[in-house]
Amino acid sequence: MSDPIQLSVKEVQLFERDVTLRMPFRFGVTTLRESPQAFARVRIQLADGQEGWGLAAEMLAPKWFDKNLELSNEDNFEQLRHALATASNLYRAAPPSTAFGLFRSNYDEQVRICGERGDGSLVACYGPALLDRAILDALCRLHEVSFYNAIQGNLPGIESDEFDMGPFLATLRPADHIHARHTVGMVDPIRDNPEPVGDGLPETLVDVIATYGHRYFKIKVCGDLDEDVARLLEIAAVLDEGPNDYIISLDGNEQYNDVPGVAALLDAIEGDARLARFNRSILFVEQPISRAVALDVDVSALSLRKPVILDESDAFLGAFPKGRALGYRGVSSKTCKGFYKSILNAARCAHWGEGYFMSGEDLTTQAGIAVQQDLALVNLLGITHLERNGHHYVNGMSGMPAAEQAGFLAAHPDIYHQGDGVTRLTIRDGQIALGSLDRVGFAYGAEPDFTAMSEMQHG
Repeated sequence: MSDPIQLSVKEVQLFERDVTLRMPFRFGVTTLRESPQAFARVRIQLADGQEGWGLAAEMLAPKWFDKNLELSNEDNFEQLRHALATASNLYRAAPPSTAFGLFRSNYDEQVRICGERGDGSLVACYGPALLDRAILDALCRLHEVSFYNAIQGNLPGIESDEFDMGPFLATLRPADHIHARHTVGMVDPIRDNPEPVGDGLPETLVDVIATYGHRYFKIKVCGDLDEDVARLLEIAAVLDEGPNDYIISLDGNEQYNDVPGVAALLDAIEGDARLARFNRSILFVEQPISRAVALDVDVSALSLRKPVILDESDAFLGAFPKGRALGYRGVSSKTCKGFYKSILNAARCAHWGEGYFMSGEDLTTQAGIAVQQDLALVNLLGITHLERNGHHYVNGMSGMPAAEQAGFLAAHPDIYHQGDGVTRLTIRDGQIALGSLDRVGFAYGAEPDFTAMSEMQHG
């Protein structure tokens, strides 16, 4: 592929559409029942005058980017809208640059502006995370290449001060399928649902396994030792009934304040014979310690038992190297944190060698552009399983215009199916097919109906 291309951002359009969950989802300090989804349309111009549009989508999720309990969900939404508005202003005012150069040259100012109103860098990065995907999408379409080809050939001009990115990017190879790691939230029913939804979709963990055939699971823990152990025993009893091996990740969601608290949980799991198989199946522990102190404490002793990875604390570009020095062995990829950050962190894992890894996590990405761009990213980075929960807590594309649903189903028949008149994500034998993501643009062949959305209002 030719040298990185210079571009300018000429126009940014931001929209929202409400998403209602079919089941409540508790993570960390909140139980989510509804949330808006943000959509971005970005028009870019190349040096030769060519112009094109690109798209991206992401949930405006509360109580993850900022877990301050004094803020309402609407306060959290407004934080993310501000981050998007800030990035839009910066990108439109920026001189011509490569796609990555646009991200990197505005990163510090984005964080500074958001910080002036008390928003942390995790909030600030949400804005560029959405716009960068739309910009790359437009660039791919103008050059008639796929996201995969664009990254392999470094069309966006990704650079690192730590090593040469080119050789790493050139080695990346996407797969045809990926394992879905099913999330078991803190209020998710295990065997019986005391408040049945009754929509024909799986509700309990038993139902989920029977329907989708998962072998990978992500288990939320709350930080209360007795409550956690009791719940893990209930979950393990279900998983142990299956004939196949299973793989577990434990998600601490920052519910612990120190290393001894996490060690006590691992002690309790190791010390209970009923959790023996479950314990052997734990692959890693995700961000158990509060972001307020997570990068101030050494977790090496924990990682010798079960590898500990960063998630919420991966809030700035140098977070993973800092975490590595403290014993963290991995870091999560989330499109809401920025796909350039994921690519840089994946390159670090490859450069540092055996023992360092990246996991694929999901902040309730929804059917359509959001889930497809996230799938394409982690797939190209060689991640073989990733957390998927948006399809479980939301009934596919229900509520979206029929023509939009039909468009995505026709363009991606391997990824979606229709059930009860609704286009839904397809998971067979615990896996998601990915073949139709390999196409011109950033992983989608149908577009959402923007006339069925509202323009994003900020401030």
